[in-house]
Formats: sequence, structure tokens, C-alpha cells
Amino acid sequence: MRTIESQTITEAIKKLCVEANYDLPHDVYAAICEGIEKEETDLGKDTLKVLKENADIAKKRKRPICQDTGMACVFVEIGQDVHVDGPLEEAIQKGVALGYQEGYLRKSIVNDPLFDRVNTKDNTPAMIHYDIVPGDKIHLTVAPKGFGSENMCQVKMLKPSDGVEGVKEFVMKVVNDAGPNPCPPIVIGVGIGSNFEGVALLAKKAMMKDFDAHHEDPRYAALEKELLEKVNATGIGPAGFGGATTALSLHIESAPTHIAGMPVAVAICCHVARHKEVIL
Repeated sequence: MRTIESQTITEAIKKLCVEANYDLPHDVYAAICEGIEKEETDLGKDTLKVLKENADIAKKRKRPICQDTGMACVFVEIGQDVHVDGPLEEAIQKGVALGYQEGYLRKSIVNDPLFDRVNTKDNTPAMIHYDIVPGDKIHLTVAPKGFGSENMCQVKMLKPSDGVEGVKEFVMKVVNDAGPNPCPPIVIGVGIGSNFEGVALLAKKAMMKDFDAHHEDPRYAALEKELLEKVNATGIGPAGFGGATTALSLHIESAPTHIAGMPVAVAICCHVARHKEVIL
């Protein structure tokens, strides 16, 4: 059994919160650069150049890429042969609070969703998701997510008889409902299966996949490709100004489900699809 001090986790989370807000993931940045070359409209091309310049400035000057530095979402893959010396969840929340404070990142979390809505002033609590995996390591991923795009996400409990066409129709409905609001070009995660709460998490995990990755089942991989083409054919374009670059990527995560249902979730992220990870 390997022991990891909780303070090590706090320091790692603090660093990831800052880096995620200053520095775009390599594949996201590369997709924006590729979009500049492929975009068909002058306004769309110029918009993508501005997004690239913004990312360059943020990285060079160590400034947040966007004023909405998001709600911190933390994914924890913890090896079954790891012992954390100290309270794990407390260590993660402390890391988020320190990261947002020391990184001069906007604190956006309110303590009550309906009545008080008083800012907690340290951007906690973060959303934390745990997976127990084989091994003696901990894999931490921090994904700050702004709510301009979070508000565009949707879940629908489809019937099995809705089939593939039902999934396509729902995904396109969500994209068209969102229009320019989530700051396109967007990154899309589609969850299919599980249950009501599980399918949303599938969609979030799909949204963070490497752009070069594809679903291991060729039927889902083909659906990913078809849906991305359909989304880019909507003409919404960069920042909603029109063009052929509405989405940078689209991935699907699937899971077993009940015989009576087919849950589908669509998670949308703006062009600053922030996430950083580390393995301890």
C-alpha cells in the first residue's frame, strides 16, 4: 500500500486550478489554429485569430483566458492500493480555494442556489467525482467550467425505440438551441446510457477526451464523425458570426442502461475547454 500525503494533493490541485485557467490544452489550441486554416468566411477566420491571440496572451502574461474562471470540476481516479494520509476531500477543496486565491481567479460560487446566493469567496465547494481503479497512483484532473456554456447543457430520457435517429435529433436540437450563447467554436460531449444522473457525468467525461481519440466501438465512432459534420454544417460559426467552425470536437461516452430507457446527455463547452491533469 502506497501512502500519499494529503498536503501533496492540495498543492497539486492548487497548481492545476491556476494552470487550467492560464493555458489552453494543446489539442484545443491546435484545433483553433487548424480552424483558422479551414474556416470559409473572413469574419469567422478573423474571429478564430482573435481567440488564438487571446490564448497566447493569457499563457504569456499568466492571466485567465476568460473572465469566467468557472466552477471547478475535479475528477479523481484513485488506485485501490493508495492510502491518503489525511482527509482527501478536504485536501481537494483546500487546493481549489488556494488556487483561486493565489491565481487571482474570479470566485463565482454562491452558497445557496435559490434564496441567499452569497458568494463563498473562495470558489468552493468544487464538484468532485471519484473512480476507484487498479494500481497505486492518483490521477487528478481539474476542469474549470464557465456557466455560459454550462447553461446550454441538456439531458433527455429517450425511449429505446427512438434509436440512433432520436440521438441525432436531440444532439442537433441542443446545439441549435444554444446557438451563439456558449461562445463557439464549442467542444461537445455526448453521454448515452447509464441512468438520469450517470448520463450527465458520461457527457462531461466525453467532453474532456483528447481530440484525436475516438470511441472504441466503430459504430459510435462513425456517429461521432457524422454528428460533428452536422454541427459544423449549421453555419453558427466562430462566436456565432457564421462559418464552418461551430465545433472543434465531439465525443461520445456510452454505458449499459435499463431495458426500458435510453438516457442521452449533451455537454457543451466553449472554445476555452480548460482542463489540466497530473498523476501522483
